[in-house]
Amino acid sequence: MAAIDGPRVQARSGKPKQLVVFLHGYGADGADLIEIGRQWRAFLPDADFVAPHAPERCAASPTGRQWFPLTMRDPEERWRGCVAARPTLDAFLDDELAKRGFDDRALALVGFSQGTMMALHTGLRRERAPRAILGYSGVYVLGPAQADEAPMAYEKPPAVLLAHGEEDEMIPVEALLMSANALADSGVPTQWHLSARLGHGIDETGLIHGALFLAQSFGVAVELRRR
Repeated sequence: MAAIDGPRVQARSGKPKQLVVFLHGYGADGADLIEIGRQWRAFLPDADFVAPHAPERCAASPTGRQWFPLTMRDPEERWRGCVAARPTLDAFLDDELAKRGFDDRALALVGFSQGTMMALHTGLRRERAPRAILGYSGVYVLGPAQADEAPMAYEKPPAVLLAHGEEDEMIPVEALLMSANALADSGVPTQWHLSARLGHGIDETGLIHGALFLAQSFGVAVELRRR
């Protein structure tokens, strides 16, 4: 199992209390999302941000990375890919939390596209629930009926927000409602945000919604309103 790492942004306060991990999309790398961490320091001054590069080189983008291959020919490749990549991501999260003396209640996962698939799949199978999962332009990957990798039945599941572009040409917007319904069926209440006229990407409104969602999830929203 290959170790992974990537760019980092340290907590603005110098005394981290939370860890936000960005999971990039297919064909990108950690540098694609870490700038969001710099923008969000104003909302989450006590959060460390890290954006690991996925473990595999991407055949479709030689300079990019992938959490798992995508051929679009196999209806179960997303599921098998998430299952195969999960141990590597779990090990990274365990190590990053241990370095800081944190448990999963100090952890938020933020994914884009394939990274959202990984955030939801891995985050909902951690022994203890993360504080929050934020997914942009992705989908909650469902396994075959015989799959033995069921999500955990948490007493207190993570807060989940899914954001999607109304005109997403890569992962149709219908994936948003399908994912929200499937998560609800698993006992995970889900908020969602739809960005009008947006394709496969993240817009400024989505970034603000995401930042406020994480701040509220970590219990800093009231402090922000007072500023």
